[in-house]
Amino acid sequence: MDIRQLRYFIAIVEEGRISAAAEKLHMSQPPLSQQLKAMEEELGLQLVERSGKNFEVTEAGKSLYKYALQLTQLMEEAKTEVKEVGNGVNGKLKIGINTFSVAGLSGMLHRFQKQYPKVTYKIQQNESAHLCNLVKERSIELAIIRLPLELSPFSVLHLFAEPFYFITSSQSTQWPGDEVSLADLGDVPLILPSTEGLGVYYLIVEAFSRFRLNPNLMGECSDITLLMDLVSSGFCCSIVPETMVARHPGYPVRARRISPAAELYSPVGVIRLKNHRLSKAAHNFVELLKSETAGQAMGK
Repeated sequence: MDIRQLRYFIAIVEEGRISAAAEKLHMSQPPLSQQLKAMEEELGLQLVERSGKNFEVTEAGKSLYKYALQLTQLMEEAKTEVKEVGNGVNGKLKIGINTFSVAGLSGMLHRFQKQYPKVTYKIQQNESAHLCNLVKERSIELAIIRLPLELSPFSVLHLFAEPFYFITSSQSTQWPGDEVSLADLGDVPLILPSTEGLGVYYLIVEAFSRFRLNPNLMGECSDITLLMDLVSSGFCCSIVPETMVARHPGYPVRARRISPAAELYSPVGVIRLKNHRLSKAAHNFVELLKSETAGQAMGK
């Protein structure tokens, strides 16, 4: 079998009918049927079970389809890599950003664009756990995420860890000063960012638990704009990473840092799949991240 036959088989499986696959491949049906028969004869087994115009893929066919996808993708990656080496930096930066985003990222992308003006972008924003899945599926190459998460399939570059802040309505005067301890917040109605079980939510709850404190949790809200609206209206208070405070300066909220004694920090890192070659654009972006975040938090 060759790469051309594997592409034929992928089209046959995905279209579900020989005629539809032939149309997609811009070829007539008889030659495509002959190619399928040739593959089956070479392997000595049936790849599809025919029933009139339709068919079902056998277990052997499903296995071949899985490897055909991997091989054709590797071939495309090889061609892309060769073209990038031959033609200079040219391609697409496919990156995911955590829901809270990262302060200073727009400026970093602006500097990256100045260095590599031919690069185009695919930027997705979502919860860190979902971004991990997108990297696994190779929908994106890199993701800037909030830890902790299960990261065994990934290589991780730790960027920085930022402190948390307690935010209230700007009208609140209950907490004087610019810093509060977790013990000060025992009866405060809190709505936490992110979702129960995910990184930021877990870090906050775990910090209370370490001090044997039981926070008054009203709920959770992963929509950051809505959460800021709720806090600024006095409906609730919240505990958020520093970046979230920096990225929403227009809201009438008061931010007080959680005491360093709480050891409550949000680690941020960039992930990629292990043993997977990065595109030149992604490699260059990682190098920029390394140089700009060395020894300091992004945006500071």
